[in-house]
Amino acid sequence: MPKITPVNWKTLIQVFALFGCSYKRKKGSHHIMTCPNAGRAVVIPEYDEIDVDIIKNNMRTAGMSRDEYFRLLHRI
Repeated sequence: MPKITPVNWKTLIQVFALFGCSYKRKKGSHHIMTCPNAGRAVVIPEYDEIDVDIIKNNMRTAGMSRDEYFRLLHRI
């Protein structure tokens, strides 16, 4: 399985939108998205390269598996 690498914030927003999350609002330099079965919001900062730990934490919050992440990433 490929390794999760840092990605641009715009790419990550597209991945979570394809997963079914909806864009809620922006506060400062952070984008807030809500996912159907998530207990809390997914927060995506406006970084050129979002750290792998932030990506994994948002995946865990949304209930997204690694396989789903890579499948959606390749659709972009």
